[in-house]
Amino acid sequence: MTTTVRTAALLACLLLAGGCRHAPPTSDAGPPASQRTAAATTHAAGVAAANPIAVEAGLAVLRQGGSAVDAAVAVQAALGLVEPQSSGVGGGAFLMHYDAASGRLTAYDGRETAPGGATPGMFLDEQGQPLSYADAVTSGRSTGVPGAIAMLGLAHERQGRLPWSQLFDGVAQAAEEGFAVPKRLARFANSEFRQATLPDARALFGKPDGGTIQAGETFRNPAYAASLRAIAARGPRALLEPPLADVIIERTRVEPRPGTLKREDFSAYRPQEREPLCRPYRIYVICVPPPPSSGVALLQMLAILEHTDIDRRGPDDPQAWFLFAEASRLMYADRDRYVADPAFVAVPVDGLLDPAYVAARASLIGERWGPPPEAGEPPATLGARFGADATNEAAGTSHFVVVDAGGDIVSMTTTVESLFGSGRAVGGFFLNNQLTDFSFRPVENGQPVANAVAPGKRPRSSMAPVIVLDTDGRPLAALGSPGGSSILLYNAKTLVGLLDWHLPLQQAIDLPNVLARGKDCFGEVSKFPPGVLAGLAARGIEVKSGRGEESGLHGVVIFEDGRLEGAADPRREGVWRQP
Repeated sequence: MTTTVRTAALLACLLLAGGCRHAPPTSDAGPPASQRTAAATTHAAGVAAANPIAVEAGLAVLRQGGSAVDAAVAVQAALGLVEPQSSGVGGGAFLMHYDAASGRLTAYDGRETAPGGATPGMFLDEQGQPLSYADAVTSGRSTGVPGAIAMLGLAHERQGRLPWSQLFDGVAQAAEEGFAVPKRLARFANSEFRQATLPDARALFGKPDGGTIQAGETFRNPAYAASLRAIAARGPRALLEPPLADVIIERTRVEPRPGTLKREDFSAYRPQEREPLCRPYRIYVICVPPPPSSGVALLQMLAILEHTDIDRRGPDDPQAWFLFAEASRLMYADRDRYVADPAFVAVPVDGLLDPAYVAARASLIGERWGPPPEAGEPPATLGARFGADATNEAAGTSHFVVVDAGGDIVSMTTTVESLFGSGRAVGGFFLNNQLTDFSFRPVENGQPVANAVAPGKRPRSSMAPVIVLDTDGRPLAALGSPGGSSILLYNAKTLVGLLDWHLPLQQAIDLPNVLARGKDCFGEVSKFPPGVLAGLAARGIEVKSGRGEESGLHGVVIFEDGRLEGAADPRREGVWRQP
């Protein structure tokens, strides 16, 4: 399904929030004034992604006259080659698409599904206790039916310009001829991270002398090239049909803890075209995918922040970060309780975003850090009561954005879940471990968990690719991030920096990451001014290091005259480039 964004933007302001609280932008609306003076490029096309090779793959397609979706197919294929620790054809994704000709916005859901043989207790041991995360991830049970390529196929059917078979040539050739190993891939391939030590990773990244690939060395992956050529020749369902489906199934049905995937699970898989979820934030409209994406939680956090004065503060003000941390804890308490696959659970989307409910949640923000907030009871829950969910989401994943010469936009978050997915590989690519995004416990305190495992169900995802509109429905920005459950805070931080503090996009991305959830607050301690840390401590918050440093934000700001200003997260190897 699609939304005409001009209509969605106006309705969001006029109906869903009781009217926009700020004056509408002037006729030359665009990025804030500080953005307009920033260096901007002259070509209305570009790609930002986590690796220069992937960016170049997308640009090559754009130079051939391809659409943003065409380029996205090539970018995903390349990321599976040069960043296999984060995403690949064996995983899943969410994609937001803006069509410039019609002004329509579409959400595509390529989330994996559980097999028909899945059971609520599949991640419990023989004593009924949750498996350790490492054991669950590397089990055959962790892999769901892969959806990223099928989803891209659906988007290509709607918005592609070049033949599907033409979109994989460059990446397949690079896989055959070899490429220089990126530092990040080398770091993870040589790590003691569990999946990197398993036989499939050792075989894929091993050298004849017994060592492992090193940064700068030439790495060839002919098996991956063959897989891409099969997908190119047979179409986007090639992974869901024999022979590729059979080898995936076979690899998941061996010890430890074999899975239950069957051919029927693959043949039944369908990517979904969904209605985007759009809500106002000040004079802007933020659009994200609906559940099972957690985009609704991002919108709720922004709505809570709109009840504060964070927009009149700035990145050097400890009160701004205090408000951000408190809003994030409230958001996670609700997200973890209510968000799941809407085909199986009545997710109270409207209730979570109800203005009165949001105001009540915002009123819980006090002057000091207190005990972890409990989940609220939003309206429209239809009497449902769910147990607490403590799903452990890995900080893998990748995000990229594409703008084509016609103004079409792709904002896509893609993943194999944990680093190197399940650690099991076939055809030169790793299989996902997405089913560990389900709650390991199906029941808590006698109440069912919304995100419990069920046959055919899609696990809840923190992936939330964003497209920002002005109140006329004109695209203003597109962005997103990897990072497991922290994705929501990476995105929120960047949106606050961009829209509230009027920072150039690169500076908004560069802002320190801070992750407040439950009783803990982690962040990039060394990046905060000393006064901010002291001010947070005075409010009862100790920002701990050790987490929150692996965002991979990529985005673009679109000026009204068609100029683009892209940015990439310096925490990874990403770049923004134009044809």
